Amino acid sequence: MKPKLLDQVRDAIRAKHYSFRTEKTYVSWIRRFILHHGTRHPKTMGEAEVRDFLTYLAVKRQVSASSQNQALAALIFLYREVIRQELGWVEGIVRAKRPERLPVVLTRAEVRAILDQLHGRKLLMAELLYGGGIRLMECLRLRVKDVDFEYKQLIVRDGKGQKDRVTLLPAASCERLAAHLADVRRVHEHDLTLGYGFVPLPFSLARKYPNADREWAWQFVFPASKRCRDPRTGKSVRFHIAESALQRAVKEAVRSAGIAKPASCHTFRHSFATHLLEVGYDIRTVQQLLGHRDVRTTMIYTHVIKRGGLAVLSPLDRATPVER
Repeated sequence: MKPKLLDQVRDAIRAKHYSFRTEKTYVSWIRRFILHHGTRHPKTMGEAEVRDFLTYLAVKRQVSASSQNQALAALIFLYREVIRQELGWVEGIVRAKRPERLPVVLTRAEVRAILDQLHGRKLLMAELLYGGGIRLMECLRLRVKDVDFEYKQLIVRDGKGQKDRVTLLPAASCERLAAHLADVRRVHEHDLTLGYGFVPLPFSLARKYPNADREWAWQFVFPASKRCRDPRTGKSVRFHIAESALQRAVKEAVRSAGIAKPASCHTFRHSFATHLLEVGYDIRTVQQLLGHRDVRTTMIYTHVIKRGGLAVLSPLDRATPVER
């Protein structure tokens, strides 16, 4: 029996080695597309229906530009990889407006104030976000083998755009990170004695290295407290902790620190880049550490360093103080 359409989509995504997160997102958008058109099969639809759906998202649902682009990517994948039909250029879409905003950046004192409100592994994770400039999911997906204490570096695997890169492991975190990993290893060894100890592996490594999913090197640096069923393999595995756990902790820490800025986990990454530029590191180095494809993406941080306003000193600050 031929698999159902969404199962075909899942198979095609896994064949392309996309992440489980991408799989869930693409399947969700494709399902919404089908339901929007009264459960018609996508084979009976084309550019007109895709245009109508994307315009509906922008006008009626008022989704962000990134969400609309995500939906388009999912539909292009559906038609190209599953239905084997080129969509062609979809014209006349009402595009969701992408706002031009400067990133929220914390001062060093504000970063310290937030970190002082965190404890345990939440503190350690926040330190890696700021000290290494990594994204939240890059932090959660770190494996034991990706932490290099000798060279003080983190290896980010399959980052945004499916690229690997090397970034900084802050020396200030090394001792506590080593102690944390010792605790994680004890949990892993206990799992092994119970017949578990499995961890999800990327892509086809599970077939290439059948025992790698129980090896210490492949375990997550920040594993979940409980085991769960892997939806792809059916095994009882220990995933990394949920992203919402750190997001909630950071949000509460910002509030407790009395900081009025709308700071989040990603704000640590913005602050990392800005603070490196402030002390004189060249923009190409910062670009490489952040993993930006285009240096113009990194250049946005030059607009928020030190004095603000494109680093121009206000004439009022040069004027003679007014006597009162």
